[in-house]
Amino acid sequence: MKHTVKVTAALILFFFMAQVVGLLVINQYIDHKTTAETKEIAYNPLPFNLERPEVQNESYSFIYIMVAILIGTILILLLIKFNKPMIWKFWFFITVWLTLSIALAAFINSVVAAILALIISILKLYKPTIILQNLSEIFIYGGLAAIFVPMINLFAAFMLLILISIYDFIAVFKTKHMVKLAEFQSQSKVFAGLLIPYEKGKLVQGRLSSKSQIKAKPGKTSRKSTSGQSIAVLGGGDIGFTLIFAGVVMKGLMLQHTVLTGFLIALIIPVIVTIALGILLFKGQQNKFYPAMPVLSLGCFIGYLIVLLV
Repeated sequence: MKHTVKVTAALILFFFMAQVVGLLVINQYIDHKTTAETKEIAYNPLPFNLERPEVQNESYSFIYIMVAILIGTILILLLIKFNKPMIWKFWFFITVWLTLSIALAAFINSVVAAILALIISILKLYKPTIILQNLSEIFIYGGLAAIFVPMINLFAAFMLLILISIYDFIAVFKTKHMVKLAEFQSQSKVFAGLLIPYEKGKLVQGRLSSKSQIKAKPGKTSRKSTSGQSIAVLGGGDIGFTLIFAGVVMKGLMLQHTVLTGFLIALIIPVIVTIALGILLFKGQQNKFYPAMPVLSLGCFIGYLIVLLV
């Protein structure tokens, strides 16, 4: 077992909450009235006059996303090579502010959402706490999915999970560059994903400090800090990609069911994926590295099969 029962349960709970909140955010950006009238999925515009990426064919959108991921990885590795943590912090700050603003604007006034997201983003950067880190992460990936779900169809969603699972496997077992990425985030004192420090099975609350150093790949194993403190983490990609898949399935369900029914059926996928994560955490061995996406993707596929049977 990777972590203690309490820590594992907390990690699973936050993951599931991020999936549910993410689907709620995506649902808010679907124009249900126009969708019902035209029998085609229509979307409400993003706040702040933001434009979603345009693609000629949704079936090929996964290619653009994978290219963006590879370019992003290369850029971060260059930041590591030339030791430029401030650039990463600025990148992190802008990304959090943008996605969190979009997520919050689904429920509240966009100006208020932007101001609140700005405050949270600054606090995450300069005065991070365990509660702030994890609660903000619950919303961030909904904002990200609200951008990308409209440009992806079901085929592209499947292909994206398959390719990202292969990438995850290679990054952990072959190139092992995910370790470098995790350590770099730790040294920069900013981390994209869920993070739960603990000592001897007891959850640790309060400020995140430089003593809580991540020593391995996000989302795969328990960690030991330089102070002997263990850290359970789950990378943002593990949350985001599974949420995007569930969101794509949900938007298709909205053409066949009422809003509430479509949403509830789509929740089957987060439930199954959360179970898959639980199995990975309970069955995995401590201090060993495992790529999470292959397991989580399998959970997505099983969840989709169940959705087809409902």
